[in-house]
Amino acid sequence: MASTKWITGVLGWVLGGPIGGLIGFALGTMIDGSVKSSGGTLGSREVTGSGGGTGERNSFLMSLLVLSSAVMKANGKVMRSELAYVKSFIAQNFGPDAVPQSTQILKRLLEREISVGEVCSQIRMNLNTAARLQLLHYLTGIAQADGVVTSAELSLLRKIASALAIPRAASDSVFAMFERGIDSAYQVLEVDRDASDEEVKRAYKRLAVKHHPDKVASLGADVQKAAEQKFKAISEAYERIKEDRKMER
Repeated sequence: MASTKWITGVLGWVLGGPIGGLIGFALGTMIDGSVKSSGGTLGSREVTGSGGGTGERNSFLMSLLVLSSAVMKANGKVMRSELAYVKSFIAQNFGPDAVPQSTQILKRLLEREISVGEVCSQIRMNLNTAARLQLLHYLTGIAQADGVVTSAELSLLRKIASALAIPRAASDSVFAMFERGIDSAYQVLEVDRDASDEEVKRAYKRLAVKHHPDKVASLGADVQKAAEQKFKAISEAYERIKEDRKMER
């Protein structure tokens, strides 16, 4: 099946560790010899590129699929809306050609138990803070896909955030990006409602730099495109606060 080579031909750090084992299982008979399973992890003899560029981009996508399967199973039932969200996200940010294979991989991953702690530990050692925040933002979108985040989903998202070494204030900021109320706007900017106008401005500038799409440039233009949604959410939260306070433009 030559079509599988778009992603399996260039894989980076996900070749080893718990993610490698899971992806090795998921790929199974889909692989036409370009990547072989060996000892529970993907063999790397025929894989080119283990660093940045396409390898990093594909490694990010594999990590995304593994944790997606964990979030989708958090309630004990996989929702169609969640699967649709994943497919739409991949099509928009990785291209329509990535959807069929990614969907097959995800369905196989849903059959496996995911050790979130071990998977996140591998991710934490290989992705910078900006990339980990982007991953958490995407996973939150899955939980929100059916219109409500259950306690089980929120608990798992908090566990993932902690395992990815994302501080509580930063993870709460990401979660609040999917809400529209004024309280959530303050939470996005990581400030209290009694913060001064100057504190609000400084918080916005700090987060605008922290979450700028250029921070994930090493993962490719597709991931950068996804990061623009998070960056936009920060700007919109700032605008809601300015309007509520009647701050000068």
